[in-house]
This record gives sequence, structure tokens and C-alpha cells, in this order.
Amino acid sequence: MLDQVPYLSYVISAFIGIGLSAATGFRVFLPMFAVSLASYFHWIPMNENFEWLAGLPTLITTGIATVVEILAYYIPFIDHLLDTVSIPMATVAGSVLFASQFAELGTFPQWALALIAGGGTAATISSGFAGIRAASTATTGGLGNSVVGTTETAGAGIMTILAMVAPIIAAVLAIILLFLVIVYGRKAWRKLRNKKVASN
Repeated sequence: MLDQVPYLSYVISAFIGIGLSAATGFRVFLPMFAVSLASYFHWIPMNENFEWLAGLPTLITTGIATVVEILAYYIPFIDHLLDTVSIPMATVAGSVLFASQFAELGTFPQWALALIAGGGTAATISSGFAGIRAASTATTGGLGNSVVGTTETAGAGIMTILAMVAPIIAAVLAIILLFLVIVYGRKAWRKLRNKKVASN
């Protein structure tokens, strides 16, 4: 029955792409490692244009980068330093993972959609959590940053798994996350900015 739904494969691909993009907003390398691992063991199919994601070099590289990234967010000052580069990196990673689901669209529409939907989703979530971490540092002296870091890692893992096994749920959660991050991220930045103004 579902096979007869027009463009169903594109819709499912969009759900998977949105879920993976949202995951990269939490952690850049964890979703890429998970996709590389799953495609390396043929748990999920990978388009020939993105076969490099299923290669052993990519698997090893993203695996090491994942461990380093997760641990680095528990180191004071380093976590804020990573925030300055995580947004553009998440944008790129989110775009790549989204594009990997739409290789049949053609180069221009594939990457245009990937940058807007995938990169935009990843950048929004990443910037939102950067604001939350900055507010946490300002209000708790950095003591709450480990909680933020743990939440991000858990969010990346959960969203990545859901994107691959339950893409519809992942897409719905991604939309909810975007709303929450935009609302609370703005509040965090506003609170931090007001505190800086008051201190001056």
C-alpha cells in the first residue's frame, strides 16, 4: 500500500536527512561515525556518490574524532572554543548527511536542499546549545556545562538512531527541537547579554 504513495521514498529520505542533520547540531562527528559504521557493515544502504562514508578510513577517522569531541566538551574553556567552530562544522556535516539521502535529485537541487534543510537545521541546534552553554557558564560558573555536554551527546545518539530506524519520529522530534532551541536559545543569549550590560 505504502509503495503506491507518490514520492514516498523522497519523503522518507527527507525525514532521515532531517533527523541526521539535527543530530549533527548536537555533536558533529557522532552522527557521521554512526552512519559510516552502519553503512560499512551494510546495515543501511549508501548511494555510490557517498561510498566514501562507508569506507574504513572514514570509519576510523570519524570514530577517533567522535571520542575526542565528546571528551573535549568536558574540559573548561575548550568547550567554548569548540563552540566557535562547531556551528560551521555542524552546517557542513548536516548538509553532507542530508545530501547523502538525495543523491538521485541531481547536483544542484540536492545540495541546495541539503544546505537549506540539513545545514540550517544543524546550525540552528548547534548555535542554540552554544547559547545555552554560554548562559550556563555565566550563571553556574561552568559547573553546569557538563550537564549541557552530556545532554548534547545523548541527543546526538538518540537522534541518529531514530533517524535510521524510525525516521518519521526523528523528523517530528527535530522540528520540536528546532522550536525549543530557538525559543530557549534566544532567551539564554538575551540573559547573557543583559548580564554583561549590567556588569558594565
